[in-house]
Amino acid sequence: MLDTPMAEMPVVSLADQAADPEGFAREFGRSFERFGFAMVTDHGIDQGLIDRAWAMTEAFFALPEEEKRALFIEGGGGARGYTPFKTEIAKGATHVDLKEFWHIGRQLAAGHRFEAQMSPNIWPDKPEGFRDTFLELFAAFDTAGDKLLSAIARYLSLDPHWFDPAVRDGNSVLRLLHYPPVTEDAPNVRAGAHEDINLITLLLGAEEAGLELLDKDGRWLPVKPPKNAMVVNVGDMLQRLTNHVLPSTTHRVVNPPVDRRGHSRYSMPFFLHPAPDFLIQTLPSCISDENPNRYDTPITAHDYLHERLVEIGLIKK
Repeated sequence: MLDTPMAEMPVVSLADQAADPEGFAREFGRSFERFGFAMVTDHGIDQGLIDRAWAMTEAFFALPEEEKRALFIEGGGGARGYTPFKTEIAKGATHVDLKEFWHIGRQLAAGHRFEAQMSPNIWPDKPEGFRDTFLELFAAFDTAGDKLLSAIARYLSLDPHWFDPAVRDGNSVLRLLHYPPVTEDAPNVRAGAHEDINLITLLLGAEEAGLELLDKDGRWLPVKPPKNAMVVNVGDMLQRLTNHVLPSTTHRVVNPPVDRRGHSRYSMPFFLHPAPDFLIQTLPSCISDENPNRYDTPITAHDYLHERLVEIGLIKK
């Protein structure tokens, strides 16, 4: 077979949304429909806050192993706090992922209606300022996510505020990821091929090489965003909601070249989830003779999340 050039993923600016919401929605939605991914500049999250968060992330993962493991919640499904190295495994994979991570969720008031489904956050004593930094970052991701979902609603010919009630008090998670240096004999991926569970994922830290998506032609396409840009991708919940009009694309994180194997890799994905009681039911506008409904039975976001966490080993049957 003749080698053909790989498709180019466009870069869109969220700053364009205010002046031309339809135009931004069209460009962002087209990238989602073609790749399941988009690269977004001018996302509105303050760079000073991001820099502070990176420093906190590196400082936390540099703590002694026993200090970190003391913050691991046995049986918690990785919902909050620390998850140790080599715990998570991609669905169907033979090797566990070469990563450790920390999860921060939405802060709920006592007695909130989702208290039973959404675990309370836990916070490390070190580094100082960790809690305030990441609560601020969580809120900033929330704001950016709302704007991107509004664009998706427009692209799907829905009201621009269609997703607002779905994600109000949503079970979103901010993950701080550390991929330690890898050895020569390590498996060839830091994170196995997988799809995300949620509606959309907003990712900072993809400038460090390694993230790849499985394109429609069956080849792996490196995701190379501009400096300080955000990578955004479709999750399985949005794929299901749109009857695969917007695809949840398989992706992975491969090991770096030999000269970078002694370096850690850090990233911060924000997994934007709907509220636990949101019913994932195929949008009628995404059903046609050419694209019949794949999902006759609706499912709540909470039940769907539980099914998937069992599959990836974070919850034991």
